[in-house]
Amino acid sequence: MAKQGFKVMDSDMHVMEPPDLWPRYIDAEFRDQAPVGLTSVNVRDLRTVFPGETVKERPARLRSNTGHHFDRLQEIYRDHASRGWTADCQLEAMDVEGIDVGVLFPTRGLSVLTLPNIAPLFAAAIARAYNDWMFDFCKLDPKRLIGAGMLSVYDIKDAIEEARRAKEELGFRAVFLRSNVVNGTNWYDPEYEPLWATLEELDMPLGFHEATGSRSRQTGDWFDPNFGIRQLYSQPFEQMLGLGAFICGGVLARHPNLRVAVLEANCSWVPWLLWRMDEGYERQGEIYMADLKMEPSKYFMRQCVVSVEPDEVTALPVMESLGHNLVFSTDYPHVDSRYPDAVDSFLELPISDEDKRLILWDNCARFYSVDVDPAVPSASSSGKAVR
Repeated sequence: MAKQGFKVMDSDMHVMEPPDLWPRYIDAEFRDQAPVGLTSVNVRDLRTVFPGETVKERPARLRSNTGHHFDRLQEIYRDHASRGWTADCQLEAMDVEGIDVGVLFPTRGLSVLTLPNIAPLFAAAIARAYNDWMFDFCKLDPKRLIGAGMLSVYDIKDAIEEARRAKEELGFRAVFLRSNVVNGTNWYDPEYEPLWATLEELDMPLGFHEATGSRSRQTGDWFDPNFGIRQLYSQPFEQMLGLGAFICGGVLARHPNLRVAVLEANCSWVPWLLWRMDEGYERQGEIYMADLKMEPSKYFMRQCVVSVEPDEVTALPVMESLGHNLVFSTDYPHVDSRYPDAVDSFLELPISDEDKRLILWDNCARFYSVDVDPAVPSASSSGKAVR
């Protein structure tokens, strides 16, 4: 498939997990604690709750299930929702857009591991269940549907074990975390070093993915209950914090082969933040960034990619300066997505064909190593991945 002569890889396409994913897939000992997805008149209801958890409703005038944009999205996605957002719907959406390969991230699963006090064994079971489900989801066409594995960081040993399973048994090409700190320990803390070393050893890239809501403290909390304002700030501000921890906190310096993607937060802010980091390094780097041996921006250029939105016209200068570090994302089927016209919107941008090829395919394929065919994972008779 080629859209106007361009191969297209979506660096951050979303699935809509079934509401009963965790009750069906989680280990039996945790079934009565499993989170459950909520359903409502909104065909794209993103919420997930734990048993006994109170659902906090926004005032009627500030709910996201009203307004012309809501009504438009209901019509666009009604058919896929009625069919259960199954893998054939995912492939159909990719065909409509002209996407050859999609790297798949969760929707409901973005919030389930944000509780600050969740028991480590339970958290690890939540991640395993999601990954088993994703393995089954991708089986319809594993060359086009590529899973990103969920990790639980409440016990680093669990995260390491699941990262290995994601790579070696499930055939995933990446793992993901929220940049939102959920356990009170920042990403440059020595506690995480064995995990970063493992991802480096496995040649397994890390997708930092944010969302508007979290059960832990998040920048957007200042704007509750106004979801619209909260959404403006949550993703980019949290991603700025995460990127600062990885670069200025020395994670990338200590792990030069670790690759990190910054997803679903736009990219127009990146040059300013890198300039700000470099300025801080010049002034006080020997005190506060002691592990760094070069300017922070050079670590970004060496090891990071960031996703660009299809119509992010403010990123046109970024495409010239950071073209080798940008990857394309549709964000299907979330509120910011331009589906079914995301790829067309990007192709209309006034940039060179060379830059379009880099952003639509080359950078993403290199980051996720899609040209390297993994061994076909084995599966049990139940259809779940063998552990």
